[in-house]
Amino acid sequence: MTALNLAKPEDLDRVVQLVRDFHLEHGIEQDDDTRRAAIRPLLEGSPHGAAYLIGPGRAPIGYIVFCFGWSLEFAGMDGFVDEFYIRPSVRGRGIGSEVLRNLPKALAGVGLKALHLEVRRDNERARKLYKRLHFEPREDYMLMTRRI
Repeated sequence: MTALNLAKPEDLDRVVQLVRDFHLEHGIEQDDDTRRAAIRPLLEGSPHGAAYLIGPGRAPIGYIVFCFGWSLEFAGMDGFVDEFYIRPSVRGRGIGSEVLRNLPKALAGVGLKALHLEVRRDNERARKLYKRLHFEPREDYMLMTRRI
């Protein structure tokens, strides 16, 4: 079973490196100071979300960050997988599936009613994975964003 460890303040450098790798792979431009400022509150216990390291604590192979919200439609607390990354060298071994099977079970224990995620429409491999894990596209809806 793949370890899933709640990231703590002392893990900041490890998380920042993984986030940098994810951002480079996906063309997200952000400097490390901004990454640190975004990640630090989650590692310090923010009630708005959490970051988990995947794999051994000293040499993690990935991370997952989710944020909490509230939904009338789902009648309670919902969550959004903000970022999910597994190092390319260990992909395809079922690690992502295992994480996404276990995380909702753990979160249901704190009252989570729904878990959402975003995936690029052209990322067929990820879409197949998420579909196998019971994430369904909401054809009548699309995520829209306004930067503030």
